[in-house]
Amino acid sequence: MLNRVILIGRLTADPSLRYTPAGVAVTKFTLAVDRPFTSNGEREADFIPVITWRQLAETCANYLRKGRLTAVEGRIQVRNYENNDGKRVYVTEVIADSVRFLESNKQQGTSAKDDPFADDGKPIEFNDSDLPF
Repeated sequence: MLNRVILIGRLTADPSLRYTPAGVAVTKFTLAVDRPFTSNGEREADFIPVITWRQLAETCANYLRKGRLTAVEGRIQVRNYENNDGKRVYVTEVIADSVRFLESNKQQGTSAKDDPFADDGKPIEFNDSDLPF
């Protein structure tokens, strides 16, 4: 059996960091992942809750921010509980064991003129004196 998921999306808000009574760090955040199709010309997204634990949780809390492009690898977990009205509530979330930051904090504020790849493959002009050989 296999329960593995890989997601790439953007954070909808800054992660929230908490600690269990035993002192274990846990971070929760939501990842907005685009669907590969459009509905009535509009692009749709799924909003997937992600949980991280221990050192990974603290790293995510320190470095992830709203809007940042992020890759998450982990497993899907379904849990349930009874709410105050006595109804059974089911929660599906991703328990991440790997999180990759796909852009630096600096990239979020860069403009096209700061991007070395903004010319999309057009030739770059340089002087022979720029070469080290």
